[in-house]
Parts: sequence; structure tokens; C-alpha cells
Amino acid sequence: MITMSLKTLSAKAAAALDKELMSTGAFSIDQLMELAGLSVSQVVYRVHPPTKGNRVLVACGPGNNGGDGLVAARHLRHYGYQPAIYYPKRSKNDLYQRLAKQLEDLEVPFVDDFPAAMKSTDHIVDAVFEPGFSFSGEVREPFPAVIRALEETKLPVTSVDAPSSWNIETGPPESGLGSKFNPDFLISLTAPKPLVKYFKGRHFIGGRFVSPSIAKKYDFEVPEYQGIDQIVEVSAGGEKL
Repeated sequence: MITMSLKTLSAKAAAALDKELMSTGAFSIDQLMELAGLSVSQVVYRVHPPTKGNRVLVACGPGNNGGDGLVAARHLRHYGYQPAIYYPKRSKNDLYQRLAKQLEDLEVPFVDDFPAAMKSTDHIVDAVFEPGFSFSGEVREPFPAVIRALEETKLPVTSVDAPSSWNIETGPPESGLGSKFNPDFLISLTAPKPLVKYFKGRHFIGGRFVSPSIAKKYDFEVPEYQGIDQIVEVSAGGEKL
């Protein structure tokens, strides 16, 4: 782990930063998703190498987090894992269709029953809902069963940018669906969100693409990545390590 003072991005700032990366930063959504998914795959390899069990179940939602999960699964397949994908709400967007096709070409299975698939896996990647998702309303089917399963499982879980069901500012719900979900591992993409102060596991930052000028504008510190690593492990609560 590294020593740094951890600053977080609000929901508004995180959304603005994403837009700036694709305007001032000149990145495409394809590039950002590829780099994000690569970071996720490196966290899984770091905390659960294939020698500990190579079966990984990746739960993908309909948005960008789901795309990150699809990319991560492809990299994991090349690392020697046996990923399986739960992706019940497939996007019609060309990018997401291409990501799914890449996995199909690698003979990565897509499963329909998430709780059943959990019985034959060693690690779970939660790439269902991104931090900007609003949980003020009811979570639509089939995702309530997924969140309940994540709450109850004893398997190690890595969440992408935010544990699904958590609010970007206030963390887990006070009661009801998702209130007991606290994954083992969290990767914050680009920069941590305020919810990290409620997280109790091992925390990583991923996304080695932010320029110093953009980081300065949004008042956060780019971690010192080592060698070819795309991730850095930091404290969960923001204190110095």
C-alpha cells in the first residue's frame, strides 16, 4: 500500500470529470472502458490469483459498470481464469455488443441464473450498478435477487467503483435491500467516491490515465502507480497509511 491523503469526488464532480476526460482529455468511451476493465482484472488477480480458484462470476448491469465487467472478464480469461457472465439486460449499444461478442469468441459462458451460478464459482465481480445510479426508487428485476445473493454469500466479492445498492454519498442503505452488503474488495475508478468511508475491506484505485492538469482542476491526487500496474491499494477510509 502507498502513503497518500485520499480525497473523494462527489457525484456531481465525478460526472463532470467523466465528461472532461472525453472532451478536454480526448479519450473515447471505448478507451476509458478498456482501461477501467483492465484495472478491475488486475485487482482480481492481485487478491485472488487463479491458483486460489480460477472460476470467476461477473455480474454485469446495463450501464458503464457492466461494460467494465465485460472487459475485465475478457482479460481474466486471458490470465487463465474461467469466467462466467451474468448479463440479463444486454445493451443494444454497438460497444457493448462488441464486448459481448469478444467473450463469446473466447467461449466464455453467459448464465441466466445468478444464485445458481454462485454455487460453482470461486470469486464474484459486482459490476451491476455504478455510483451515479439512483436507489431512491425500487430496484428493478432481476437485480433484487442478485443484491440479496451478494449480501448473503460467503464468497469473496470485488465491487466496481461502488458496491451495488450503495449511494455514492451515504453508502449502504440504512435498511432493506443491500443494507448488509459490504464486499471484500472495492476498486474506485479514476478517484474514490464519498461512500468509501463506509467500506470495510481492501480498497484499490484504478484508472492510470488522468493527467496532472485534470487532477488539479478536480482537486484530487493521482496515486503513484508502480511499474506497469494499473492499480494502487490505498486505505478505505481516506486516512494516511
